Amino acid sequence: MMKKVVPQIAAVASLMLALQAHAQLHIETAGVRSNQIPIAIAGFADENLAPAQISAIIKADLDRSGYFKIIDTGNTMSESTNVNFNDWKARGAFDLVIGSVQKLADGRYDVRYRLLDIGKQSQVSGFALTDIADHTRLSAHKIADDIYEKLTGVPGDFSTRLSYVTRSGNEYKLQVSDADGDNVHDALRSNAPIISPSWSPDGTKVAYVSFENRKPVVYVQDLVTRARTVIANYKGSNSAPAWSPDGSKLAVALTLSGNTQIYSVSANGGSLQRLSNSSGIDTEPRYSADGQTIYFTSDRSGGPQIYKMSANGGSAQRVTFSGDYNISPRVSPDGKMLAYISRRGGQFQLYVMDLTNSQELRLSDDASEAEAPSFSPNGRYIMYATKSGGRGTLAVVSTDGSVKHQLSTQLGEIREPTWGPFMK
Repeated sequence: MMKKVVPQIAAVASLMLALQAHAQLHIETAGVRSNQIPIAIAGFADENLAPAQISAIIKADLDRSGYFKIIDTGNTMSESTNVNFNDWKARGAFDLVIGSVQKLADGRYDVRYRLLDIGKQSQVSGFALTDIADHTRLSAHKIADDIYEKLTGVPGDFSTRLSYVTRSGNEYKLQVSDADGDNVHDALRSNAPIISPSWSPDGTKVAYVSFENRKPVVYVQDLVTRARTVIANYKGSNSAPAWSPDGSKLAVALTLSGNTQIYSVSANGGSLQRLSNSSGIDTEPRYSADGQTIYFTSDRSGGPQIYKMSANGGSAQRVTFSGDYNISPRVSPDGKMLAYISRRGGQFQLYVMDLTNSQELRLSDDASEAEAPSFSPNGRYIMYATKSGGRGTLAVVSTDGSVKHQLSTQLGEIREPTWGPFMK
């Protein structure tokens, strides 16, 4: 039986849609998995009534993931269409997606969908989403999330968001977009550099570093109210904000003691606590998913390497040993992998380490250097900054290296990516 779902409209989504939209990011796919799931996606009945073409967005999401081989149905099928399973089996489809769109009297849109297993001739999933016109893209992403999870066993992340910094001339923008690079909006504009954006766990705020006061200062931008809070503006440099998993505090890198060390500060500013205590430079802190550990970069051994310590501070353990220059640690959501940037052969490349056995895998290629990695919330992909044609772009690679695509913009350069969390 199809269940009825009427999602709450998040205040942050409403605000983002009210802001001025800009050109979407352009995506180029360069790799897919060898064992893809053949899936047929029909055009949704009456989807031309909605501002967004639901079936096209679902197709693009699943195709970009690298896990699916899209079979074009060439026709429209509603969720009530009588399906000839043998016909779809002959066409090589394992699964079929059908659905419809209805415009309601109050101006909202009712989007219905079913996911069918061709071999078992049964329904795998199905529901309805009722949303305002501007949120029909989100409805499509949520359907793609459901399909991805039902067929791979891992939550989809198509309805999540990205944040990154663009630069065009002397103008810097902190921007937010959907995970597919569409629906781009400005969270902040500045004539001074913006670096190190970091999403709050609930997806309503972004911490970042701004140089507008001629020194690095840590701010938190509320995406709902647009209010901005100074989190760290101490003597010297204030940098590298990272949220604790419960959202109550941030780890930051400060030069209060002369050399850069790691501190924690409350999410509203204040309650400063020093966490690291070395004679070297300790920076780029990142909490583990369980909030018990902080990974960070330190040169205490003579060159930059990655260490970990208790989230309450104390002694540190070295994590990276291959190569003489390892920076920018990022821990996967399940705590099993560590992504980082390593200088090998004179180039900065993206690596991922299995924390259970310390095995490394290089994920970026020789064509250009990598920086600022960020895991997707489902842990299957890593986004990072790179260059193409001499311009800053973003790249996404699966943690096994099989799926790759690149995001670019026609308006200046794009850097400093961070992948937002699953929205509640």
